[in-house]
Amino acid sequence: MAVGKSEFIRPLPGVELPVNNRPDEWKIEQGLSGAKLPILDQSGPEPRIIEPQAWPEIVKDEAAIKAVGDPEELFQRELVGWQGYVEWEAYPEKKAAAHKILTLQTFPPNPEFQMGPIPETNPVLPGTHWKMWHHALGGELMSVPEDSWKTVLREKHPEMLHLLQFPYNGEPPKRLVTDKAITPNSLHFVRNHGGIPLIDKDQWSMTLDGLVANPRTFNLADLMDESKYPRVKKLVTMQCSGTRRIEQISLYAGQGDEVPQAPWAEGAIGTAEYTGISLKKVIKACGGLINGAKHLEFYGAETYFKDNEAMNYLVSVPWSKVKANEVLLAWEMNGEPLPAIHGFPLRVVVLGYIGARSVKWLYRVKAIEGPSLAPVQSKEYLYFNQQIGKYNQKPTDGIQIQEMPVSSAIMSPWTKQVVIHNGSIQCKGWAYSGGGRWPERIELSADGGFSWYAVPNENMSPKHKWTWRTWTYDLPCDVEGWVEIVCRCWDNSLNTQPLTVRAAWNWGLHVTSSAHRISVYSVNKSRERTREKLQRFVDEKSPIAPLTWPEEFRTQSWEEYKAFWKTNDPRDVDD
Repeated sequence: MAVGKSEFIRPLPGVELPVNNRPDEWKIEQGLSGAKLPILDQSGPEPRIIEPQAWPEIVKDEAAIKAVGDPEELFQRELVGWQGYVEWEAYPEKKAAAHKILTLQTFPPNPEFQMGPIPETNPVLPGTHWKMWHHALGGELMSVPEDSWKTVLREKHPEMLHLLQFPYNGEPPKRLVTDKAITPNSLHFVRNHGGIPLIDKDQWSMTLDGLVANPRTFNLADLMDESKYPRVKKLVTMQCSGTRRIEQISLYAGQGDEVPQAPWAEGAIGTAEYTGISLKKVIKACGGLINGAKHLEFYGAETYFKDNEAMNYLVSVPWSKVKANEVLLAWEMNGEPLPAIHGFPLRVVVLGYIGARSVKWLYRVKAIEGPSLAPVQSKEYLYFNQQIGKYNQKPTDGIQIQEMPVSSAIMSPWTKQVVIHNGSIQCKGWAYSGGGRWPERIELSADGGFSWYAVPNENMSPKHKWTWRTWTYDLPCDVEGWVEIVCRCWDNSLNTQPLTVRAAWNWGLHVTSSAHRISVYSVNKSRERTREKLQRFVDEKSPIAPLTWPEEFRTQSWEEYKAFWKTNDPRDVDD
């Protein structure tokens, strides 16, 4: 099946018909450039080809955009000391103006990174659309992408892996993910949904309103008054529901968008000690909930975009979670004021839930009747059945993701790595279970999951109700060649992980909870022949790496070869 026509079409000697192959035809046929494959429509009397969209010309109606108004006035700074913050939720007319500006122009396509190659860059993805949207609206948003990146470079470890430059999404490299049981602030993963507001704590305030008896506004000094609100310190693991998404993407593509679907590896998880107060106490100070309120909606100061609409970041959690003192308002992280990138001056920390519910740069808490209707909760972070996808999905088909299921991951060695060992492979990693459960047993297998070894208790970090456990283990491995190392966790409720990525695949590419599998090439140095051969590589100064580099010396002399067949049966027999 020819895929489109090529500028390279040319006649062959003695053949009148043109050649329709493209230079990349083989890659397309083998699924290595899946985004270029046409859709094969077999629903009619004759099959037909639907080619991938040729992107239209980028257009911009300058006159109509100018008629909407001056961005410096439309989208000006809301409050003194709140750089990068625009209030959207209180001003429908402002939302309407932003929508009109965005629809009066077109933007380039999203980069394809699921059915095509992921760029070999750091940052991996630039966030082109999100930068353009901020610049298109202008006003207070104009410098947010650039200012946010400066904050990343100032606050984050220089070896962070930047999956998405803006809004910033980043994780530490594998070797640093579990280097410490408590993650340093500079190495804690970040999943932002908008730019990073820079807020003066002395100018900051938070309103608690909605279905409460006595709505109130608080400043930071009010909330830090220990005579009114008992101080809470909690060790908490926070995890993005996209952790290990790369495993789902590598198997099957799913919902595509460079922002919500960043190709996370195993580092979108981290543990820190947060200091703050229980939200329940603040609600009590407002006289409690009234008129059937059952959810608390959190407002974040960043600007979020969805379907050409601008908005603030909104999600909610149920009152039952708050009532159990499992929702904190935190101002410290690991004994230091919250970094700007993590929500300074105040953020929400929801124990045992996905990180998306722990809103940063909090400025409002609103008591409402049911779950938030904001897009982040109603249209995103949904877990779909495997038969739900692009051509049939509705948001109500998805389960809203709250607690994270039990999961684990191997941080060392890395998949596709050659490991030289003496009969056991040194492994390290993490395990976690949401909802207040904890890892009770961690198991590893060196044969794809047929037989399992339990990690000894002394090789695991201490148990805590809301945190991960890091672990190390010398995994017995006698065999040589390619082996599949698998890790799984059992939590205290005896929940465990499905054994295949396929069992966890879903259109939203969330919650990769399957047993973590890596393929490594085992070189067992405890075997004499292997030990001698390795020494030969050294003596001959021949490359050991990469694995696929051919040997540069003779591995067996002709005399040895002939001597073998003199003392062994021949390859073929006479009768």
